[in-house]
Amino acid sequence: MKRRAALGFVGLGLALAACAVPKGPPRDDVPGSRVALIGKAALDYPPTGQLLQIGNTTVHAHVEGTGPDLILIHGASGNTRDFTFSLVGKLKDRYRVIAFDRPGLGHTEPIAADGGSPAEQARLLDVAAERLGVKSAIVLGQSYGGAVAMAWALERPERVAGLVIVSGATMPWEGGLGPQYALLSGKFGGAVIAPLASTIAIPPVERRALNSVFAPQDPPEGYREYLGIPLSLRPHSVRANARQIFELKGALLDMAPDYPGIEVPAELIHGTADKIVPIDVHSRRLVKVLPDANLTELPGIGHMPHHVAEGQVLAAIDRVAARAWPR
Repeated sequence: MKRRAALGFVGLGLALAACAVPKGPPRDDVPGSRVALIGKAALDYPPTGQLLQIGNTTVHAHVEGTGPDLILIHGASGNTRDFTFSLVGKLKDRYRVIAFDRPGLGHTEPIAADGGSPAEQARLLDVAAERLGVKSAIVLGQSYGGAVAMAWALERPERVAGLVIVSGATMPWEGGLGPQYALLSGKFGGAVIAPLASTIAIPPVERRALNSVFAPQDPPEGYREYLGIPLSLRPHSVRANARQIFELKGALLDMAPDYPGIEVPAELIHGTADKIVPIDVHSRRLVKVLPDANLTELPGIGHMPHHVAEGQVLAAIDRVAARAWPR
């Protein structure tokens, strides 16, 4: 029996679930409508960091703290707020922390027809990191961001001092994804379905989808309001997210054979109860092919250990730093 790697990430799940809500899209001119809310998402959740012009693409980088460089890469449909909610504050006393919005999400513009492979994203963010003066950094990737972190180590090995992969989607899987990814990543879905889904998402749907991503734990108090979900529900972000996920398996098939050549220290953190990116499909296989990797399994923890098992993630970062930059 073929196993399907579940990749039901936050924002796309919100948009798709919203399609089942039995209401037509609200009008632009109705105060407080979802169209109006999505339209002003960037005003309600403005950039917290710098906007860098990298070629034709604007990249958002939140930079905080002092010390050796640590780069944070968020998952599908996320943004830098996933990290600035709590994690950055626990790291800035000993690292210069750089959290990037990935292309098409948050305040970074889309690349490559709304998508962008992990390698394309890594190359773009590497140029942005260089602009910020990064010479060598630990790169942490969570969920889809794990694929970008792995691509970064393959594309620019001289710039990656170590890896921390948190619930990372890093290995190709058997089977496929649901048809919604192909629909939303195509021309018709991107042009018609994505904008419609964006306008009819409602708070109860958002709460249910977010709860499913954290399950079996609960989101921290205040996280949903802080995250800026309307940023993920803008049509261009829905399209970018769908295309990136739809193309991920093919990208990982190309990348995975080269993983044994990644010789930097790596720490993998993964919950055993993760139903979004299953540990046995990804981290338990990845640790076997990386030359210098450790896997920390978190019994009973779901997809978001950087919130619900934050201490374990902080310890993993410090372990990689000690191995990457021994005193």
